[in-house]
Amino acid sequence: MTTFNIFLLIMAVIALGVFAALYFFEAGYGYLFDPKYGRPIPNRVAWVLMESPVFITMTILWALSDRTFEAAPLALFIIFQTHYFQRSFIFPLLIRGNSKMPCGIMILGMVFNTLNALMQGGWIFFYSPDGYYDDWFAKPYFYIGAAIFLFGFCVNLHSDYIIRHLRKPGDTKHYIPRGGMFRYVSSANYFGELTEWVGFAIASWSWAGVIFAWWTFANLAPRANSLYKRYKKEFGEEFTSLKRKRIIPFIY
Repeated sequence: MTTFNIFLLIMAVIALGVFAALYFFEAGYGYLFDPKYGRPIPNRVAWVLMESPVFITMTILWALSDRTFEAAPLALFIIFQTHYFQRSFIFPLLIRGNSKMPCGIMILGMVFNTLNALMQGGWIFFYSPDGYYDDWFAKPYFYIGAAIFLFGFCVNLHSDYIIRHLRKPGDTKHYIPRGGMFRYVSSANYFGELTEWVGFAIASWSWAGVIFAWWTFANLAPRANSLYKRYKKEFGEEFTSLKRKRIIPFIY
């Protein structure tokens, strides 16, 4: 087993631990903010610092690769970076209010994002075998995966838009998100992100992509469960009468 495959296996096992732990310890940011996770950092700053390492590291790996201008790796690179450019540099500018994130959560996010760039960029640009991308655009899984990614990306953006506009300026109350995929799940933004990375795993046709999708589920499914419980506690029958699932429509 190569060093890279061992790295992937370790990341998959760690994700299992994260999945289990987050059902007992809420990730204390956003609606679930908890100062016990570290000094509060303004949300706009925290999101840039947390998400930009993956964008920067992936760009460096792309630039250093012998496959920089090969069509298939470049297409996967563009798909991946589309999400992280938005998440690192556009999403923070759109944040409303003066909410904060514990620095511990931010640092953990930075570490994972850097490791994930090494997973995805390592496979796409360095460890996939010679000939792996031959006739790539004749293979249906690239188009299927890219379409699923695009759908998830749109759901994610639209859900974030709904969340941002729940409050008017100066309002600090909590509200139940409505519309879009929130008709089916209480964490539609997480459903969108999970869908994105399932699509990317299909498009890249790699274990690295599968493990990233697994990490996304391991991180977001427990958080969606925590948010569901918080909505249920705060809004009671107003929320439960909507009969939404947590993160996967009609399933969970």
